[in-house]
Amino acid sequence: MPSTYTTNSGIEKPGSGEQSGTWGTTVNTNMDIIDRSVNGVKSIALTGTTSTLTTSDGLLSDGHYALIRFTGSLSAGHTVTVSPSDAEKVYLIRNNSGQTVTFTQGSGAATADVSDGESAIIYADGSDECHNLTDLLGVSNSVQTEIDTKADVDGPTFTGTVTIPTATITTATVTTATITTGNITTVDLGDWTVTESSGVLYFATGGTNKMKLDASGNLTVVGDVTAYGTV
Repeated sequence: MPSTYTTNSGIEKPGSGEQSGTWGTTVNTNMDIIDRSVNGVKSIALTGTTSTLTTSDGLLSDGHYALIRFTGSLSAGHTVTVSPSDAEKVYLIRNNSGQTVTFTQGSGAATADVSDGESAIIYADGSDECHNLTDLLGVSNSVQTEIDTKADVDGPTFTGTVTIPTATITTATVTTATITTGNITTVDLGDWTVTESSGVLYFATGGTNKMKLDASGNLTVVGDVTAYGTV
């Protein structure tokens, strides 16, 4: 009987008694196909607006690669058709083409977009449709950016000395810190806040100013001043 091929990767399955004397060539090609499918990385420079990502039966082809990096300088969106339309494929995609890349598998209604500069897991379901599993799983390309830019993420307590060469802090909640140099407008001490405005320090509690100290050293309070007493 003649050779047959696996549905999704096109790996050749020689028939019983076939390819006498040439069996090794088929095995070696199959091994290369498996290597690409498991851990292969391919860079493809995109041009124009359409291209086809083909998995060929028994032949090394770009559709075998596990991770594909799209490059180029596209001026418009680009559509990649995954072929054949009845093969289930999963690709790791990195898009550096300059435009959004859309994946399709033929006439199916569902397509998958990968924006420029982003990565995605693309699943072609073998029924003419493609899906972006990154979106379906709720995984965001900007998760790490969000973590890096959040100033008030709850986490372990840090004890130590932090030296800030140049900093302007508008509002800060400080539990324990040693600050060598810093321009701090408002310090939140819990029940009390200390705010600097136009050269005047304001001491407030409960949202109401109780005392102020100006640049000339004049101290103004809203209550009584005890010159001698016990604190």
